[in-house]
Amino acid sequence: MSAPPPPPEDLIKEWESEQARLRQQVVEEDTEDWQMSPDFSGLERVGGVDLSFIKGDDINACAQLVVLSYPDLEVLYEDSQMVALTAPYIAGFLAFRETPFLLEALQRLQRNWPGLLPQQVVFVDGNGLFHYREFGLACHLGVLSGLPCVGVAKNLLQVQGVYKSEEHQSQIAALQKGGDSFPLTAASGKVLGKALRSSDQSSKPVYVSVGHKISLDTAVRLTHTCCRYRVPEPIRQADCRSREYLRKHFPAESAGIKE
Repeated sequence: MSAPPPPPEDLIKEWESEQARLRQQVVEEDTEDWQMSPDFSGLERVGGVDLSFIKGDDINACAQLVVLSYPDLEVLYEDSQMVALTAPYIAGFLAFRETPFLLEALQRLQRNWPGLLPQQVVFVDGNGLFHYREFGLACHLGVLSGLPCVGVAKNLLQVQGVYKSEEHQSQIAALQKGGDSFPLTAASGKVLGKALRSSDQSSKPVYVSVGHKISLDTAVRLTHTCCRYRVPEPIRQADCRSREYLRKHFPAESAGIKE
């Protein structure tokens, strides 16, 4: 018989300590040669990860990894895996629920198709440094995998003094074209990420932040080059393919698929 889970307050203390330990390992600068190139010369593959759930079920999910060619953004590899999340959902600690399964997907790729490993960068559907304690899902996966990671969120996390204020809305309205951005500045004055108008066709921004082994300016610039639509293609493909997997394998519940 398995031991009962620890009380939430004990778990939070444990996770806060682990986050603080791993946070010290985050590298917020460019580390790869391709990152220094104006056109990202040398970058050949980009990865994307995501989890999709059936509505009403917060335990069973499809963990998805895709690898795309760069700059063509054609899918080279996909891995869809049903997983059962064991850690509870606690705001600010999402990474402890999701990272183990996304890391396993990267490890499967490294074992089975090492030539396709996105050694250069992985896009994560979530935040990096733009987080309560500056250590979101993209940072967590980046540090544990050792890969450069970029966090791209579709919704604004209202944290550290960044809010959906009138000023924020006016800054969004001032983004004239794809590639325009503005900083997400914490109350401390530190820039935690940027709001990016990712394409000319979409006026609603995405929120980009550093995960690991990449600078913010490079992360924003790369995200823009990977956008055919509002969401960067590695994340969009991961999302679409995980949803399609659930529709195929759970047709009765397909009307209620959610992220």
